[in-house]
Amino acid sequence: MGSQWGKDKAYLKAKQSGYRSRAALKLQEIIRKNPVIRPDDNILDLGAAPGSWLQVLREMTDGIIVGVDLNPIMPIEGVRTITGDFSDPTVIAQIRELMPEVNGIVCDASPKLSGQRSFDQARSIELNEMALRVARQLLKQGGNMIMKSFQGEDFSWLYNKVKQDFYSVRTYKAQTTRKGSTEMYIIAKNFIGNQQASEESGSDGSA
Repeated sequence: MGSQWGKDKAYLKAKQSGYRSRAALKLQEIIRKNPVIRPDDNILDLGAAPGSWLQVLREMTDGIIVGVDLNPIMPIEGVRTITGDFSDPTVIAQIRELMPEVNGIVCDASPKLSGQRSFDQARSIELNEMALRVARQLLKQGGNMIMKSFQGEDFSWLYNKVKQDFYSVRTYKAQTTRKGSTEMYIIAKNFIGNQQASEESGSDGSA
């Protein structure tokens, strides 16, 4: 049987451009419409395998780029990777060693889909919560975040939770998203941060 990818124009375009997956085109589109990455930003990619977002990020910024995933990521020039659970304190410590300052976090992580929409959405929300906890620990005050989720009964709850941590939050559905998919990206700008932690660290982001 022929591969479904053979008929997927986005996949073919990504492959022709040297990217590891069609997800690279989604990130390019998201950043075009929502410019949240600056040329010198240090960016952390959570759930980064196979590495297509890392490839795009390397083109967008001269800063430090770190990708974390449970699965090993094939090397990409100028990108540092960690194999492990991004919620693990040991992994958090490794990230801090590689990246003293995190200006942006992207998360395209997705659970293994079962086909049961409500179950899959609940698992996705769980991953989103984990990513938010990482942001609270690592993201610099004023930093930005892009996070994939799936629409469903808990999506509005997640959206409101993100709004508690960022001054500006919006949703974005990529044009390259497959038809019928409930996939939705949350674009969060200007991280409020922990005021007390900022003052203790002598951050200049405090008022």
